[in-house]
Amino acid sequence: MRDDDPAFIDLMQRELHTVRWPEPAELRARARRRSRRTVAAAAAAVLALTSGAAFVAADRGTPPAPAAASPSATAWRATEVPADALLQPADLRPAVTTPWSEAYLGEEIRLDRMLEVCRQDQGLGTVWVSSRYSRSVSLVRERRGTGGQPEGQVLASQDLHRLAPEDGERLFDGLPALLAPCRTWRATGPVEWQNRTVQAEVVHSWQEVDRGFAGDESVILRHTVERARRLDTGASIGDPSVPREQAVVRVGDLVTVLSTRVDGSEAELRELARVAVRRMCVAAHPGC
Repeated sequence: MRDDDPAFIDLMQRELHTVRWPEPAELRARARRRSRRTVAAAAAAVLALTSGAAFVAADRGTPPAPAAASPSATAWRATEVPADALLQPADLRPAVTTPWSEAYLGEEIRLDRMLEVCRQDQGLGTVWVSSRYSRSVSLVRERRGTGGQPEGQVLASQDLHRLAPEDGERLFDGLPALLAPCRTWRATGPVEWQNRTVQAEVVHSWQEVDRGFAGDESVILRHTVERARRLDTGASIGDPSVPREQAVVRVGDLVTVLSTRVDGSEAELRELARVAVRRMCVAAHPGC
């Protein structure tokens, strides 16, 4: 998008009018939290050995399935993603969370960075579908007292994209071919183990485990990492890793990618996706 595009200028003006400039102390606190978040993300490397934590979705009952929408009589037009279409703190239990939210233009819908690494390792390129407008939110439970709760624990993360209807369909239609080369991927490299650097192998696997449970289209993807194995002795090292799952859901021209903290169950992720659909319905074209 050119920087002299009227739509771009209009979006920037509206975003700037809603800006609340934080106090210096708050900015410093956010910078510390963002630094911790970056370090935590970097720890999810090819040879990840440990994981932990938990997530619980709010018990809000099963939201009604979206009603079938009649075809729109007007041509599709990209509009920004409103902030209230994202998950809110009240959608989780406990509801005492801090949301981090950001808006973007022209973002790629990258489902899993490690999936891209797997394909690169096999000489395959990855072309991600791009959205017109998008927003993201991380719902974070801050540490309180001395209960041992990790500081800044991310309970749920959501990316919400608005894209042309045909691009949304292409995203879901292309998932089988995207995952096929990475059903079983053996990654090797150096690992720090007991104050030594050893060569190890880890087997990664991406699978589609559920489809059609929410919205117009939906899928749950599971990334499994087997226990690392030393190449010199064949011995297993490290702790078993908990599978990570993410939900991809489409409602009209909106597509959301949802993930929860490690140890969140598939059932909880599915319920969270249904809650997200209810919020997406009011902003999607066509609506629910």
